[in-house]
Amino acid sequence: MGQSHTTSGGFTEDSWGDVLSAVDRTYAELVEYQERLERQNEALHEARRFIGSVLGSVSDIMAVVGRDGVIEEVSASLMRAAEAEPGALAGRRVAELFTAEGAARIEGALADLRLSRETASFEADLVSPSGAQPFDIALSARLSDRGRYVGAVLTGRPLGELRRAYAELERSHRQLKEAQGQLVRNEKLATLGRLLAGVAHELNNPISFVYASTHALQKYVTRFETYFERVQAGATREELVALREDLKLERDLRNLREAIHGAREGAERVRDIVADLRRLSADGSGERVRFDLVETAKVAARWVERGSKSGIAVRYEGPEHLEIWGAPGHVQQIVMNLVQNAMDALKGHAAPELVMRVATEGGRALLTLSDNGPGVPQEVRAAIFDPFFTTKPVGQGTGLGLAISAKIAQEHGGRLVLEDGPGSSFRLELPLDAPAEGPAERPADKREPPQ
Repeated sequence: MGQSHTTSGGFTEDSWGDVLSAVDRTYAELVEYQERLERQNEALHEARRFIGSVLGSVSDIMAVVGRDGVIEEVSASLMRAAEAEPGALAGRRVAELFTAEGAARIEGALADLRLSRETASFEADLVSPSGAQPFDIALSARLSDRGRYVGAVLTGRPLGELRRAYAELERSHRQLKEAQGQLVRNEKLATLGRLLAGVAHELNNPISFVYASTHALQKYVTRFETYFERVQAGATREELVALREDLKLERDLRNLREAIHGAREGAERVRDIVADLRRLSADGSGERVRFDLVETAKVAARWVERGSKSGIAVRYEGPEHLEIWGAPGHVQQIVMNLVQNAMDALKGHAAPELVMRVATEGGRALLTLSDNGPGVPQEVRAAIFDPFFTTKPVGQGTGLGLAISAKIAQEHGGRLVLEDGPGSSFRLELPLDAPAEGPAERPADKREPPQ
């Protein structure tokens, strides 16, 4: 066995080796601990830099306060708003930065946060040398890892900016509604423009009857005036008999009734056309009333028939009357768009057929318009109600008719759908009654044109 040597201090060489090994280990642990502290310190500095950059870059004001409501950190935006020097706000109570009313709200919210932990929102005016500035304040709790209340975070957005944003949003919404209303009016004008030729033709025929009848009546009046002048002059019976034969008064008496009948018939047709025009343009403002869906739909279809000159008649199936709630002028526009589209699709068809049906189901009115045309191709059915989408040639359709019709139906609390089946079939669903929160109803104008 080897022997250990004893030093002058009484330690053996092995003892000194153990001491040196322990020193080396301790030194290595100290170095590792120092490196760990340096890493943690760097992470802490990085976190502080990150927090500083956040506090310096946020546009809303922000303050971090302790349990006692004293400011610990503030954002650069808060210092700018309060017109304070860097570091001047730290150590002050956050409530002191606001007017008396705002300070009371903040103190009350801070007291509530200790118990409820629920974020508080309110308005408060920040005090600055330039004057008080209104802010929308949010105050939320800061919690420790164990869930204990350690303070709060106050954030605020200038109300002037919010109010400007709300005003801009309101202005944009108003402009959107005006643009939508203009689109509806333009589409209705375009529809009426397509019917103008038919209206002129419809008015021209009865007016021609009236004109021809009045021309004949004028001729008959002249002949009877000539005869009665001879009667007043004391002509003999033989002279009067000869004059009656010469003027052909017997024939004129028979034709007189025909002329009166023709003039009356023409005037009645003009009256009916004017009555339809009045119904067509009535309630176009969009005011909600109770009205007869059947009459409204029939008038709309009749005008499209007149204007299209297609020779296609719309066959109606359903009740004679059905009262619903809505804007009759807008519903009429939907029917006119559907009938016009159907007649366009039936052009050139050997045996065109167009059927309009009205029924009720589950508190709703159902108006279905079906034709035996080529139908809507499967690949475009999904886009049929998209604005500006049209299958018609360029210049023959705006692509707004179905889109606006679907929008009108939606605004009425209903819907417009394309059904499956041969040909094209559109179903318009509308509520029978006004919604509970809707405007007060009033009866539709039932006045008839003068007889």
